Formats: sequence, structure tokens, C-alpha cells
Amino acid sequence: MKILYLPKFRRIYKRIPENIKDLAERKEKIFRNNPLDHSLKTHKLHGELGNFWAFSINYQYRIIFDFADKDTVRFYSIGKHDIY
Repeated sequence: MKILYLPKFRRIYKRIPENIKDLAERKEKIFRNNPLDHSLKTHKLHGELGNFWAFSINYQYRIIFDFADKDTVRFYSIGKHDIY
């Protein structure tokens, strides 16, 4: 699976704590194998973000993404639950 890291995602990722970056990298490996793996708690968003999905890094942090096609996803944002 190809992941495109959009500019907003890259900008925010630089500022998150190192321990969250480490955990995000481990979760991304799971995501690449199966984006709907139960441990990621992947879910479709609603309302204004209805075209997007999110998965959990930990209890607080999430990654918002969409499916560009069956083999490509775009990571839009990363942050605490209030990024919704």
C-alpha cells in the first residue's frame, strides 16, 4: 500500500512528541498490512469530514486519511481527538 503524506500531516507530525511518533510508526506498519485491523479502531468519519476515515495511534492521538484508490491512501492530519 502506498501512503501519501500531505503537507499538513508532515507539518503537524514534526511537532508531536517523540513517543507518539514511535507509536505512530508501529501503527502505520499494521495499517499497511490491513487498514481495517481491529487494533487500529479504524472508522469512517461523519458530518463535514464524512469523506474521511481515522485510526487510533493511542487513546488520544488519531490519523485522518482517505482512500485515493484501492492501493493508495492519503494521510491528511494527525493529532488529538479534537482534530475532528
